[in-house]
Amino acid sequence: MIEKIDKTLAENPDKLFFSIGEVADLFEVNTSLIRYWEKEFAMIKPQKNKKGNRFFTPKDIRNLHLVYHLVKEKGMTLRGAQKKLRENREDTEHTFAIVNSLQTIRGLLVELKENL
Repeated sequence: MIEKIDKTLAENPDKLFFSIGEVADLFEVNTSLIRYWEKEFAMIKPQKNKKGNRFFTPKDIRNLHLVYHLVKEKGMTLRGAQKKLRENREDTEHTFAIVNSLQTIRGLLVELKENL
């Protein structure tokens, strides 16, 4: 998951906004889940046009990734994830960054092993 998100953001450094469909595809979830998380987590604030279409910035995508990690990967409830972010967001983000780095390194090592 991390590689897909990082790759998309790296390949589109000048892209300011991503549609809700693009974001849902990145996380392999339904757009309804993205909209639900938007309502439940104040840190996810996509911009909306006059029609109400949502447009997510790379920062929104990183925030969604943090929520995804807590809820989908760690198995926390929404209330638990909200509490963790409210009580100690900085530590949670730091731990999440370390986990992402380790996952990236693991992916590289697996790739190296396969090429031996």
